Amino acid sequence: MYDVVIVGGGPAGATVARLAGKFGRTLIVERREDVAADGPGRGKPCGGLLAPDAQRALAALGLGVPRDVLTGPQLFAVRALDVPTGRERHYPRAYLNVDRARFDAWLRSLVPRDVEVRRGVRVTGVRERGDGAEVQLEGRGGIEVVHARLVVGADGAGSRVRRDVFPLAPEPRRYVAIQEWFEARAAEPCYTAVFDPAVTDFYGWAIPKGDAVFVGAAVPAGAGAAARFERLVTILRRSGLRVGRSRGREGTLLSRPRRPSELVTASARVALVGEAAGFVSPSSAEGISFALESGAAFAAALAAGGVAGAAERYRSATAPLRRKVLSKALKGALLDRGLLRSLALASGIGSVPVGAAPALADPIGPTSWPTARTWGR
Repeated sequence: MYDVVIVGGGPAGATVARLAGKFGRTLIVERREDVAADGPGRGKPCGGLLAPDAQRALAALGLGVPRDVLTGPQLFAVRALDVPTGRERHYPRAYLNVDRARFDAWLRSLVPRDVEVRRGVRVTGVRERGDGAEVQLEGRGGIEVVHARLVVGADGAGSRVRRDVFPLAPEPRRYVAIQEWFEARAAEPCYTAVFDPAVTDFYGWAIPKGDAVFVGAAVPAGAGAAARFERLVTILRRSGLRVGRSRGREGTLLSRPRRPSELVTASARVALVGEAAGFVSPSSAEGISFALESGAAFAAALAAGGVAGAAERYRSATAPLRRKVLSKALKGALLDRGLLRSLALASGIGSVPVGAAPALADPIGPTSWPTARTWGR
């Protein structure tokens, strides 16, 4: 029997394994194989920006990002585009631009060698049994059931652990994060955020990385997602984004919690960390800081008294994270309101002037697109 089985090898699972692996026999299960090739499909579809919250979380863990994880350019501004009004602003904000697959691989490389790691293995069932839990695994060798005193679900928005162990818990609203990788020789060195209710009630993005630009959007799951994404690409092209041929497209599920009941942390023998628990920003979809902080909180709960009672201690320790998610849910609700967002952009408070905006022609509808003067940087 294992003391701890961790389902998922992203930032949350890797953090738990690195910090808690020394407290007993530990297994980490990851459905993805390590992929060395460049391009989409190497990791979770993600813009790969470490926001200030993630930087603070890394600092609190005593970690510094290696040079080979970074990619250029480093970004110091957010370009906000509000499509209904045509307003545009630049806001100063410092990000670390990273290769997300390499970032995840680096965090996994920090896991102690005595932690057992199984890659390319899918979890097909989890249930609590008496003084522990059992996890059904399916891999190249067939189906196997392993037993653990404690299971940690770090398996993201579509968490199998959450569905099996907490079937009655309300689920956060699901989105599909679609991201396409375009060739680009000279992209604007900023993180572009696009707000267009015809695309999504969340937002879209464009992020330069080396000789490419990652274009993405969190769109409501269901029919029409691909068409919504194509509209975003058209908007960005018309707004001045110079991109070449596509190198590929990828997608994943994304959670957007709004209510306290959608944040689920632990039962007696099962704990959830990262996005599986609902720890992700409802305003920006930033999840790395929450993954690192919740993973560290679980490890601290384990260190405080071993496996017995760890889930309960973890539930108590994550109260600040739950409050943080809910405060960002309020911010997200305000951003969703077109009038409030428009007023904020119109005020220009906190923005900086950057160059001159291009004049645009309406790419997709009969209404005239705003002129450069209207974009009001």
